[in-house]
Amino acid sequence: MVQLKNDLLLRALRKEKTERPPVWMMRQAGRYLPDYIKLRDKYDFFTRVQTPELAAEITIQPVDQVGVDAAIIFSDILVIPQAMGLEVQLIESKGPFLPKTITSQKDINALITDHVDENLKYVMDALALTKKELSGRVPLIGFAGAPWTILCYMIEGKGSKTWDKAKQFAYTEPQSAHSLLQKITDITIKYLKAQVKAGADTVQVFDSWAGSLSPADFKVYAQPYLLQIADSLKNDAPVILFPKGTWYALKELSGSSASGIGLDWCVSPQQARELTSNKITLQGNFDPAKLLAPIPQIKQWVKEMIDGFGSQNYIANLGHGITPNVPVDHAKAFVEAVKEYKPPSGSPL
Repeated sequence: MVQLKNDLLLRALRKEKTERPPVWMMRQAGRYLPDYIKLRDKYDFFTRVQTPELAAEITIQPVDQVGVDAAIIFSDILVIPQAMGLEVQLIESKGPFLPKTITSQKDINALITDHVDENLKYVMDALALTKKELSGRVPLIGFAGAPWTILCYMIEGKGSKTWDKAKQFAYTEPQSAHSLLQKITDITIKYLKAQVKAGADTVQVFDSWAGSLSPADFKVYAQPYLLQIADSLKNDAPVILFPKGTWYALKELSGSSASGIGLDWCVSPQQARELTSNKITLQGNFDPAKLLAPIPQIKQWVKEMIDGFGSQNYIANLGHGITPNVPVDHAKAFVEAVKEYKPPSGSPL
């Protein structure tokens, strides 16, 4: 077992004292990096995901080029519908497309939840290879989509602004919706455990579309399944939950088995600390669009963000994925600003 040279992320998730906050960025592997774009022009999306050597190379690029404190495996949340037997196409610049959607209980019954290690062996191989090539430089993050978000894609078949079909399915066929959510939860738990076994030091669960639900519906269709995943993984690795757009759930989620909660920019650092009573490590919440501002302004905003959260029990990150139009030196400036951070004089943090 190679000793980690930089374990800031894991120490922050364990609520141990850190010299400074760790920093990484969602979607840091790819999109905005010129070296990634070269690979994108050469290989289609799922070839990149399913070829361990390519996935490992893409995963490590931001560690080398931007200086982040963690690597996140290059993959996609929609490998789970694929492993369950649904076809997923990824059309560049248009997003995902599922030709066959789930419309009935019969469709749900036909979904596969076994053999995730075999069906997604390429992810485990990519993790193992990346872990070896990182050689202990930084921790490696594994991830999966949350059950509600995966249900949204399985029902709609593509991206949506409102997720009306998914919500209609949940409200008109609640029994089938819960049956589908449970199936997704079961395979996701197996998948994340396999990722940890293959080399992931921590895992993040992305509930990108949780904010499409009302607070009451989030409690019914999203939260119970997020908590199940956190509970099932608590003895395997630290879990970070990222239910975007659900600041109202922070109090309850902070009492869960999760080690961290990812935040978007719609909640202030102070509100987030107050709602969670500083019981859990918080991660976020810089608006990725702000990375397009001039570098001195980015650095100032990063300092204000960390001042707001405090430098302990905190992971600096974006409030959602980095966008493809962000210049690499602006991404670097974000990381540098975190690394250069000094608490205000007289601050206990």
